[in-house]
Amino acid sequence: MKNLYINTRFFFALIAVGILYVFAFFFPFVMMIAHGILLLCFLAAMVDGLLVFNQKNGISAQRILPEKLSNGDENPIKIDIKNNYGFKIHVNIIDEIPFQFQKRDFLIEKQIGSGNNTFFQYILEPKERGEYNFGSLNVYISSPMGLVSKRFSFQKDATLATYPSFIHLRKYELMALQSEFLLGGIKRIRKLGHTMEFEQIKDYVPGDDIRTINWKATSKTNRLMVNQFQDEKSQRIFMLIDKGRTMKMPFNGLSLLDYSINATMALSHIILKKGDRAGMMTFSKKTENKVAAENKSGQLRKISEALYNIKTDFFESDFNRLYQDVKYSLNQRSLLLLFTNFETLDGLNRQLKYLRGIAKNHLLVVVFFKNAELQTLIHKNPESTQEIYDEIIAEKFEFEKKLIIQELRKYGIYTVYTLPENLNVDVINKYLEIKARGIL
Repeated sequence: MKNLYINTRFFFALIAVGILYVFAFFFPFVMMIAHGILLLCFLAAMVDGLLVFNQKNGISAQRILPEKLSNGDENPIKIDIKNNYGFKIHVNIIDEIPFQFQKRDFLIEKQIGSGNNTFFQYILEPKERGEYNFGSLNVYISSPMGLVSKRFSFQKDATLATYPSFIHLRKYELMALQSEFLLGGIKRIRKLGHTMEFEQIKDYVPGDDIRTINWKATSKTNRLMVNQFQDEKSQRIFMLIDKGRTMKMPFNGLSLLDYSINATMALSHIILKKGDRAGMMTFSKKTENKVAAENKSGQLRKISEALYNIKTDFFESDFNRLYQDVKYSLNQRSLLLLFTNFETLDGLNRQLKYLRGIAKNHLLVVVFFKNAELQTLIHKNPESTQEIYDEIIAEKFEFEKKLIIQELRKYGIYTVYTLPENLNVDVINKYLEIKARGIL
């Protein structure tokens, strides 16, 4: 009996009978009609109960989960239900989704014909990494009478791990095949030079760079020959992720740390596609989660595992410790992308000497974030004195960010200053630009 539930249709019938009993006080002949209808209601409920409980395996249902969830992305959860009854049923599905989603009104309603299958899906969008526990898949079925329901429970427990964003990695692969990226139209990256990795000597054709003419080969063959170069491969690219308190700031449900982790995954995928070596480390009070720069088949999985359980520790990040570890562990010139956040020029100046020290031996790119709410205030037309003050203060903070960019450029440090939601695009664009220009 614990799987028996009374539907609202039965209670509506009882309310109608109650109204008839009220009329019976004024019209006594209505009393017998009310008694008859009340008896019919209970008889119909019993018949309905027999219909739905007569078959033990009236339905079969299955929740189809992905191997893992992708943080910050839309993850489809599929459900397959088959009706084994000899009549059409009405189905209410209540899936006990993980508590992290705080979704307490989950309900899906379906009509399934006799012997038919129905297949559908719903979307979950996790906002933090870690383990997500699913409870039972509860399916409440009722016959066309709709007076009572029977509950079926399937797949009592299931646990899924949520990893840094990986669903959209494929859409960035085009960037590994051509040095351009589409964003709001075609954005072409102009190749300003070439690297010095020699490929072959070939005949000159109009349009080739005359500076690459090989005069020795030209004199031997008596026709113009040029050296052809290719993009240098196996360069070492490291992502340095700040997990201090400044990276806890949230935007659209994800922290700056989560955006940085997702961008690291996307960029690592492109780096490996381009034939370079991808590595990473995190830092706060000390450096952790180190992954050596390699270009092996399991490198992306190794980086994903290292990023899986990274949390902010709410401390002030120690850039001196980062400088020391980079100095002694990275003995070959590399491209370093530092994901951090500076809100004020004073905050930068406290760490600038360490950044300059890193930039002496490596190509350093500092990635920090625009405040989306400040951007909204700046581009909003003020309608009151308070809004004017808010806009002026927002512009002051934005101007200070521009001063930070100028200060870093003064010492040959590259920057990526972007909105959190555009981070993946902009860091990949910067990497491709550096590769195209042969700066590293």
